[in-house]
Amino acid sequence: MNTLVFDIETVPDVELGRRLYGVADLDDAAIAKIMFFKHRQARQTDFLPLPQHRIVAISAVLRTRDDLHVFSLGDLESGEKELVERFFDGIERYSPELVSWNGSGFDLPVLHYRSLRHSVTAERYWEIGDRERDYRYNNYLGRFHWRHIDVMDVLAGYQFGARSSLEQAALLLGFPGKLGMSGAQVWQRYQAGEIEAIRNYCETDVLNTYLVYLRLQLARGVLDRRGHDGEIERLTTKLEQAEQPHLQEFLTAWRAA
Repeated sequence: MNTLVFDIETVPDVELGRRLYGVADLDDAAIAKIMFFKHRQARQTDFLPLPQHRIVAISAVLRTRDDLHVFSLGDLESGEKELVERFFDGIERYSPELVSWNGSGFDLPVLHYRSLRHSVTAERYWEIGDRERDYRYNNYLGRFHWRHIDVMDVLAGYQFGARSSLEQAALLLGFPGKLGMSGAQVWQRYQAGEIEAIRNYCETDVLNTYLVYLRLQLARGVLDRRGHDGEIERLTTKLEQAEQPHLQEFLTAWRAA
C-alpha cells in the first residue's frame, strides 16, 4: 500500500470573520485580531475553532512501492481550493494509508470543513463500505481503523491526557524537531508574504512525523529491523540528493541529534 504522511498549515479565515462579526470595512490583520480576541474571551485561548481556519499549505511524504517523495501541494500562488482538491485527488489516485500527527483532531476536520466550503468531491475518502466492502471495517473516518494512522493518537492510547507534541516525540527519538518556526508563527509569517517559508516548515513537520511513524511500524512488527533501516537509508539518500536548503538543514540537524 502507498503511504501518504501529511500536514497542513492554516491562518484565520478572515472572510468568515467579517461575516461572523459584521466588520466588512476592516483589513485582514484587524479582522484576525477580533477573531482571536473573541475566542480568547470565550475559551481563554487564541486557538480558533476549526471552521475558522483557512489552509495555506499542505505538505507530504509519499512512499510508493518504488520511490519516496517530499513535497508541498500546488505552488506559491495556489489558492486553498486547489490545495484541498489536490489532497483529495491524491487519495483517489493512490488509495494510500494516511499518516498524520493529530490529524484526527485537527488536520482532517479542517480539511472536511474546507472541502465543503469549496464543494470538493472525494468519494474514496468518504467511503465507509457502501460501495467497497474493504472499507467497511477499515476506512479513513474510523478512529480505530488503520487506513488513517494518527500517530499521536495511537501513541497516547487514544487518551487525551497522554498526548504529546510532535516536537517532544521527535526529540525523544533523536529526530530534529522544529527548525526555525512553529505553528504559532504561521499567521505572522503569512502576513509578511513568507508562504515559501511556511511550506518549507510544513515539509519538515511531515519528515518528523514520517520518522516517528517508521519507529512505530518497527514497534508494531510491521517493519522488521532490516526493513526499518532500509526506509531510513532511503530517506537519507533522498535528503542528500535534495537541493532545497531546508531539507539539507533537516538532514544536518538529524545527523547532529
